[in-house]
Amino acid sequence: MNEMQVNTVVLGSGPGGYVAAIRLAQLGVDTLMIEKEYFGGVCLNVGCIPSKALIHVAKSYASIDKMANLGITAENRDIDFSKTQEWKNKLVGQLTSGIEFLVTKNGAKILKGKGTLLGTHSLGVINDEGTETKVTFENLIIATGSLPIEIPTFPVGGRILNSTGALGLTQVPKSLAIIGGGYIGLELGFIYRKLGTEVSVVEMMDSVLPGFDKDVVKGMTRKLKKDKFKVFTSAAAKSYTETADGLELTVDHKGKEKKIEAEYLCVSVGRTPNSKGVGLENAGVAVDERGFITIDKQMRTSVPNIYAIGDVAGQPMLAHHASYQGEIAAEVIAGHGVEDHAKTCAAVVFTDPEVATVGLSEAEAIAKGIDISVGNFPFAALGKAKAADDTDGFVKVIAARESEEILGVVIMGHNAGDLIGEALLGIEMGAFLDDVATSIHPHPTLTEALMEAAKKAKGQAIHALN
Repeated sequence: MNEMQVNTVVLGSGPGGYVAAIRLAQLGVDTLMIEKEYFGGVCLNVGCIPSKALIHVAKSYASIDKMANLGITAENRDIDFSKTQEWKNKLVGQLTSGIEFLVTKNGAKILKGKGTLLGTHSLGVINDEGTETKVTFENLIIATGSLPIEIPTFPVGGRILNSTGALGLTQVPKSLAIIGGGYIGLELGFIYRKLGTEVSVVEMMDSVLPGFDKDVVKGMTRKLKKDKFKVFTSAAAKSYTETADGLELTVDHKGKEKKIEAEYLCVSVGRTPNSKGVGLENAGVAVDERGFITIDKQMRTSVPNIYAIGDVAGQPMLAHHASYQGEIAAEVIAGHGVEDHAKTCAAVVFTDPEVATVGLSEAEAIAKGIDISVGNFPFAALGKAKAADDTDGFVKVIAARESEEILGVVIMGHNAGDLIGEALLGIEMGAFLDDVATSIHPHPTLTEALMEAAKKAKGQAIHALN
């Protein structure tokens, strides 16, 4: 067995792990990053980046139909999806190699293999060739991410896919059934629907995007219908049988049995922390009832020299949140007195239209007993949206009625993910309605919708009735 000694080990190279390793090395800490599968983690390899790449392709393909309204026509539209996948994989390869370059050039070391805790200051690493290495450390950051939740009656394999498999198809399927109407399921659904696939969505709750703002749910339900999705809410997938061309899914839909035929079935019902098999019990690291590692504001676990960041440490399970936590953990280890002071974290759903949220939703504010004022401005009343021929959606601003402090923002529409940054910064800086409403936003732009929504919350909207 080989042996290594290092100040800090980072277990996992996802958006939390590699950021932590880079920051540690920048701060002069002797650092080793361990990765068992692929650099960049799920997000870069089989999640955020490849899915957004395919979303871009799907939107570009579907936009050809819309161009006719603008006087632009194209004949013989077609797509070579295997070539699309080659482009996507090349993109991922460039980014993963870039991460490896940044980690090593900043001075951190990399060890390939599966790491398992042996105690509070050591772990064992075994690589694909069977070579074992014992690593002794002063500090450890656990950044092992999460895994897709599996349904035992729908084992992944063959025609049954998880999100990873759905992003790796080399041919556009004729039909696809998706179990789960959350953000991952709908993102995948929009990719293939725009490419011509017949898509069915089976959601156990009474609406798609459960837990989201009621106006978002209403708008998304309307868009799914417009795009001719087959959506079954309050529905439970029970079983399946294989057919000559795919499979037949049996669903209990509001007490009635429903059969759905599809070439492929994608199971997308959420993610679970990747905390099993890490050896947490050998070091006494505490986890909650769902398997998430419990941490404090400095990312410390129940064991003082062991830290946890990202999906394995709980909600929100978002790449950018993991990166934020990774920098905090690194700076704490380097002796800096920092901790998590973020008021909120923005989330984006890359459907069509996009959905982005930050801070409290209208329902959450009401549940907390806060007296609120709400300003809602539709993209249909926005010059830039109309000029871009993309008017689905709205901006909603939620503020405390008396103080007018902005508590939350919901955006549904074109480029919502980019627009939410202004709202995030405003909430972090303690912005009030007047801060947004009286800032001179450039015209014509989509950002004007934020200004208009803030004015609406004050009863002073110009381009919408108050």
